[in-house]
Amino acid sequence: MTTHPLDRLFATIASRKGADPSSSYTAKLLAKGELHCAKKMGEEAVETALAAVGQDKTALTAESADLLYHLMVLWTACDVTPEDVYAVLTSRESRSGLEEKASRKG
Repeated sequence: MTTHPLDRLFATIASRKGADPSSSYTAKLLAKGELHCAKKMGEEAVETALAAVGQDKTALTAESADLLYHLMVLWTACDVTPEDVYAVLTSRESRSGLEEKASRKG
């Protein structure tokens, strides 16, 4: 069975946790902590949104890849796994988006 590219990417990122920051960009990001990883993910989210607004499909595709990478770095920094996220998504499958969104309002 072939693993999904995102699962392979997450495994690579997770393997860098605790590695020498001078050995990889991912290890460097993780060594800087959750706040830094969150800021980088936020920057990539803005760049992705701007590429979409600019209707630049090539840039949107590249920025989306960067965003997914930085999201997974943030997950790793915060000890969240794709399976954790998949479980939440699975629990939401049986409800409409509007119903699920309303259930989260405090």
